[in-house]
Amino acid sequence: MNDSKAKLYGWSVVLASWLAVFCLFGYRATFAILKGPMSADLGWSQAQVTLGYSLMMVFYAVTAFFSGMILDKWGTKPVYAVAAVFGGLGFFLTSMIHTHLAYLFTFGLLAGIATGMLWVTSTVSVRKWYVGKTYATMWGIAFAGAPMAQFVLAYITKSSLAGDDPHAWRGAMVTLSIIIFIALVIAVILAKKSPENYSMKPFGEMPTPKGGKAAGDHDWTVKEAFSKYAIWAVVLTFLTSMMAEFLIWTQVVSYWVQDLQWNRDTAVNIYAIIGLVGIASMPLMGIFADKVVNGVGHEAKGRKIMLIIGPSTGVLACVLLLMSGNGMFWAYIASVIFAVYWAIVPGGVVGYTGAIYGRKTLGKIWGLATLIVMGIGPFTGSFIGGLLKDVSGSYTYSIYYALGSFLVSILLAVSLPLVAVPKRVEMPAVEAMAVGGGHK
Repeated sequence: MNDSKAKLYGWSVVLASWLAVFCLFGYRATFAILKGPMSADLGWSQAQVTLGYSLMMVFYAVTAFFSGMILDKWGTKPVYAVAAVFGGLGFFLTSMIHTHLAYLFTFGLLAGIATGMLWVTSTVSVRKWYVGKTYATMWGIAFAGAPMAQFVLAYITKSSLAGDDPHAWRGAMVTLSIIIFIALVIAVILAKKSPENYSMKPFGEMPTPKGGKAAGDHDWTVKEAFSKYAIWAVVLTFLTSMMAEFLIWTQVVSYWVQDLQWNRDTAVNIYAIIGLVGIASMPLMGIFADKVVNGVGHEAKGRKIMLIIGPSTGVLACVLLLMSGNGMFWAYIASVIFAVYWAIVPGGVVGYTGAIYGRKTLGKIWGLATLIVMGIGPFTGSFIGGLLKDVSGSYTYSIYYALGSFLVSILLAVSLPLVAVPKRVEMPAVEAMAVGGGHK
């Protein structure tokens, strides 16, 4: 394959992932807007409506594991195809529901399957095509679909709800179902298998370590991978950051409105800055991460450095949030810093895992990691944030908890090893893999 066609295939993978992330975060971004009108029209409590979202996240986590297995065996196209069908049906059938059980099926189960098919597939497919000093840049471009969804789809949803029609949320969901289905069909068309299927190598391979041979792409089993400290260290690094992140996402507007007595519209506008800045910060931080990798000449080490920096920005943002009582300026700066955090950690953990375990079986390895992290982190962080508010009467302690969780994530990131050695690798190869240092 000539270079121009190879680059075209690579960019097709990135664009397909952009669309997948756009649809994934589209489900998340629009729910906060739709749940109020749904509750009013159907006569349900907020807990009843939110249960559908919670159930969606449960099925998201479980489906993520299986999507990784499908990805490794059959490629990206079938995963996106399943997501297109279930993603379109999730919104469309929910627009027609009248009973709570039907809602739990359409939005909880169907949307959960759709969104679970998107995260692992988008991250791993980019990783299979871009490694070493190019991965973070390309994933940063793909991940910019997330804040774009928060901005564009939230605006479309708000516009659809304008007026006095109590059933307007149903029309908004029909519109969203069409957007999701078309976007994911395009993703199916653009998606590619691994580069080896086209007699190619991935872009950005690091040079062979001086004095040694490049390590082979070992065919890890899930059991073998999870017998190593490296995967548990990165899972816990991600998990503790996710707990803090989702606590902030769910509590920060209420903190500004209830604790600091700010106008809700002002608080929402400040919060929206995270998404707007994220559109630019994700590709920019990806470029920065790849420069770090190239500078140290060791991908695992470079990704580790970024995973120390990521939660460190989370700590700084929490400190700035606690200073918001002294003026809104600090809240604006905190939102910008949170956009930087968001641009580093979610993609960084996949980059590190790919640097340690290679690309052949990364789908099923990261699928199980996602099942653990997303099955625990978002629910636990959100729950603890609400619990601390109920116990103390203030959201301040929730922010302190998030700050502490980010600090634990930093400590775990510091402990990340630079190599994981398969049992069947011969000693000379082990020595080559260990060039540059790190735990075995």
